[in-house]
Amino acid sequence: MASFGSERRGWDATATLEALGGAEVVLWTWEPELDRLRVYGPARSLGMGPLAPECSSAAFRALAQPQDRASADDLLRIHDPGMEIAVRLRMRGGPICVWRGVWLEEGVRATGLAALEMRFAAAETDPLTGLLDRRSFITRARERLQTPGRHELVVADLDRLRRLNEALGHERADLVLAALGSRLAAAFPAGAIMARVGEDEFAVLAAPGRSDAAETLRLALEQPLRVAGFDIHPTLSVGAVDVEGGEDAPEAAEMLRRAELAVENAKANGGRGGAAAYGRAMESDGLSRLALEADLRGAVARGEIVPFFQPIVRLSTGALAGFEALCRWRHPRRGLLPPDEFLPLAEEMGLMSELGAHMMRSSARQLAAWRDSHALAGDFTVSVNLSTGEIHRDNLVEDITGIIAKYKLPPKVLKLEITESDIMQNPEAAAKVLQRLRAAGAGLALDDFGTGFSSLSYLTRLPFDTLKIDRYFVRTMSVNEGSATIVKSVIQLGQDLNLEVVAEGVENAVMAGGLMQLGCDYGQGFGYAPPLSPQEAEVYLNESYVDGAAPVRTRG
Repeated sequence: MASFGSERRGWDATATLEALGGAEVVLWTWEPELDRLRVYGPARSLGMGPLAPECSSAAFRALAQPQDRASADDLLRIHDPGMEIAVRLRMRGGPICVWRGVWLEEGVRATGLAALEMRFAAAETDPLTGLLDRRSFITRARERLQTPGRHELVVADLDRLRRLNEALGHERADLVLAALGSRLAAAFPAGAIMARVGEDEFAVLAAPGRSDAAETLRLALEQPLRVAGFDIHPTLSVGAVDVEGGEDAPEAAEMLRRAELAVENAKANGGRGGAAAYGRAMESDGLSRLALEADLRGAVARGEIVPFFQPIVRLSTGALAGFEALCRWRHPRRGLLPPDEFLPLAEEMGLMSELGAHMMRSSARQLAAWRDSHALAGDFTVSVNLSTGEIHRDNLVEDITGIIAKYKLPPKVLKLEITESDIMQNPEAAAKVLQRLRAAGAGLALDDFGTGFSSLSYLTRLPFDTLKIDRYFVRTMSVNEGSATIVKSVIQLGQDLNLEVVAEGVENAVMAGGLMQLGCDYGQGFGYAPPLSPQEAEVYLNESYVDGAAPVRTRG
C-alpha cells in the first residue's frame, strides 16, 4: 500500500511537470524567511534556467534586466495574506514573462505561475473587441518604441457613439464596436499593436517604417455594416503622431496622449470624419504652454527634476567605467518626461542656469554616495552636460569648485561635457574657462564630436581629456562609408592627442567589438542600458562589479 502511494505521488509529480512543460508555464514559490525562490517546470525555455531549481533574492535581482529590477523587487516584497502579485519582467537573455501569484502566509510564502507574456494575453484584452486594453497597449508600445526607426501611432474616435447608444441601445451599439474591433484586427499585419483605448477609441502602433496606418485604419473601419436591421455608416475622427524610436523615444503614454490630442483637434477643426497630425501648437488647457511653464518654474524646488544615469563601459574589458547623468522631469500628471520635452522651454524661460546647477549638485552627491558605499576604481566617473551657453555663465567655475570640495571628489571624476557648438561661439573665452575648470579638478569631455568644429586647430589648444563621438556616426558606420571614416578618424585623433574616446549610440555587442578593434576606449548606449534611475543604476553597478563586466545586448 505504501509502495502504491509512493508510486502515485511520483506519478503525480511527473504528470504535473509534464503538464507545466506542455503549457510552457513555470510554477514558482517564494519564501522570504529562507531567502529562497523555487521554480518548477520548463525554466530554461522561458529564460529562467539560472533560477532553477532555486535561487536567492539577490540572484533573482541580478539576473533580471536592469530596467526590470523594480518589478523584481515588487515580486519579492512581503505583503499581507491574500495580496495578489502581477509583475512583468525579463531575465537577462530571456523573453518577457508575466509572473502572477498570491501571498498565502504573511512573510512566509507566496506562490504562483510565470509564463510568456502572450500566454496571459486574454487577461490584457478588452472583453468586447478582443484587442489589447489601454494599459497593455501602453506597455507593448513602450517596448516597441525602443526599436530604432520611424513609428506612427494612430488613434481613431468613433463619431456619434452617444447617438448610436440612444438609437440602438447599449447592447446593439456594443455590437458595432465589436465589429469595428474585428475589422481593425484584420486590416493590419501581425507586427502592428492594436487596442481599444477608450469607450469609442481605437489605437494602432504600426510596424516600424510604415506610413499609411491612418489611411488603412480609415478604409477598414468606415465601411457600412448592418446591425439589428439598421444600416450603420461609421465615421471616424483620426489623430496621428510620428516618433523616432530608440533610446531617446518619448514615453508611450505621452505619445498616446498626443495622438488623442490630435483627435480632439480634428473634431474641433474638421468636424465629423476629420483628421489631424499632432503638432506642439495643439497643446491646450491643463497641458498648455502657460500651465507647463508654471509647472516647470517650481519643478527644481519640488524635487521633480532628477538625474538618470546611463552606463559608460570600457570596451577592452567590459568593466563599468562610470555614468553619464541625463536630466528627466517626473511631472506629476504627464509622468517621466525626456529632456526634449522641457529643456527648450526652460531655455526660453531663462531657467537653464538653475537647472544646470541642480543637475551638477545632484549628480556629484550621487557620485559621492557611490564612492562611500562601494570600492570603486579611482577613475570611476560621472559626466554631466553643461547646457547651452552655460560655459559662459558667471560663477560657473566657483560653483564647480565648491561642489568638488563639498563632496570631496578626486580630480577628474566629475566630468563636464561641453558641445562643439558651445565652444565655437567664442573659442578664446571658452578656452580660458576650460583651463580654470580643469585647474579646479573637473574632467572635461567634448560632446558630439564630429558635428561642429570648423578647425581642428582649436582642439589642440583646449584642455579636454575626452572626445565623445556623436551617436549618429556610430549607429550608421556599418551602412554609411562617410560615418565609418569619421569614427575611425576621431579614434585615431584621440590616440594622437592622448585623449580618451567614448562612442555614443552603442546598440549591441557586435558594434562594441567593432569599436574596440578600431581602438576606441569606451562605449555608451542602449546596448548596455537605457538611462537608469539612481536606484536602478545602483543595482546595475552592483551587478557589474559582481560579474566583472557590464551586460551588453547580443543583438539589437
